[in-house]
Amino acid sequence: MEAAVKKETQQPAELKKKHPPGLYLLFATEAWERFSYYGMRAILVLYLTATVASGGLGVDKATALSLYGTFTSVVYITPMIGGYLTDRFLGRRLAITLGGIIMAVGNFSIFLHQSTTALYIGLALLIIGNGFFKPNISTLVGDLYEENDPRRDGAFTIFYMGINVGAFFAPLVVGLMSYKYGFLTAAIGMIVGQILFNTLAKRYLGDLGLKPTRQIQQEKTHTTKAPLTKREKMRTLAIVILAFVTIAFWTAFEQAGSSLTLYTQEHIDRHIGSFTVPTEWFQSLNAMFIVLLAPIMSIVWYKLGKSKRGDFKTPTKMGMGLITVGLGFLVLVSAVVQTGNSSELKVNLLFMVFTYFLHTLAELMISPVGLSMVSRLAPLKLASLLMGVWMASSAVANKLAGVLATYTQSFGYLEIFGVISAVTIVLGIIVLFLSKPISKLMD
Repeated sequence: MEAAVKKETQQPAELKKKHPPGLYLLFATEAWERFSYYGMRAILVLYLTATVASGGLGVDKATALSLYGTFTSVVYITPMIGGYLTDRFLGRRLAITLGGIIMAVGNFSIFLHQSTTALYIGLALLIIGNGFFKPNISTLVGDLYEENDPRRDGAFTIFYMGINVGAFFAPLVVGLMSYKYGFLTAAIGMIVGQILFNTLAKRYLGDLGLKPTRQIQQEKTHTTKAPLTKREKMRTLAIVILAFVTIAFWTAFEQAGSSLTLYTQEHIDRHIGSFTVPTEWFQSLNAMFIVLLAPIMSIVWYKLGKSKRGDFKTPTKMGMGLITVGLGFLVLVSAVVQTGNSSELKVNLLFMVFTYFLHTLAELMISPVGLSMVSRLAPLKLASLLMGVWMASSAVANKLAGVLATYTQSFGYLEIFGVISAVTIVLGIIVLFLSKPISKLMD
């Protein structure tokens, strides 16, 4: 482990209960990056479908939903490439900086000119930049701790709250401005995060993340060609299996930026007195619930861990998460039964609020738990690559989510939301039954 980690582990035992300050720097860096991403994501479909006179591109809804799905899919594929390059050639901190700069330029290009050409250039830069940024900042959090450090899961919960602090404020801010300046705001958020990271990293991270993992392993073992051990292979297999499982979850969850956004705009009564709640604001609900519920869930996992029975295994938590996200779509099914596909009928906004509440509970059972698992189980020489593989499951899911969202415009919301609910609940039950054999692979 690198120098900063050694220094941390040599501190007195009473101080080890505290998290290293580097965690909070990574928290802030990720919060600003997510502010940038979720600000852009909150307005992307609306920007595509708005008329040119309203500052949009005038794209039809089905095409916009398909493009959204393609973008959010590819943006999760490049972390696998970026993770591979980082493991071999780049320090994680350099990769984070490089990715952040490229993403800022991407949002800025969309701000500069409202055209499909500028849009595609901007999205391409966002995709490339995310490939360098995303797998490395998550892996860097894990590098702050030894493998069996009991603070690790709590650290990822804190880090995940950082993600959602940014995700909460972004839609609120960009929802109050034009699409053009929304993209500029996203670029500024990324720049602020990079300024913080690069001015404070030396102080709070020391030498952590400066060297490629290939070089670190070579210094420790004097070889990078040693084959994986049987234990490492089993752990890698467990990561891959659970990555496939999460595809179903993220396919359902990522309807938030596409079909749920359009359903909210068309069928949710957004009036509170004389005030009309902007559609973009509903995407802040998930982040708000994360910040409120993450500490509670962390305490629940801790209490279970201290009990005689022990905490739930990672596959068990993921099975529970799949069932919970399915229940969220059942709530929407009951709303669609009342409105059908008629834009004239509206339902109470509490339907959407409760859906996001259940989706947030599900997310807390899957996403931070998965990040912690990958950082703990992945072999050192494959750490960033496997974090990229984990995120690649979101790539497949986001593309599937986009395809499903387009079908809401032809088959209808009732049919698609009903299918998503049924599939996730059934798959969740199957994962619960397979929890023990998958957990054995992780030992």
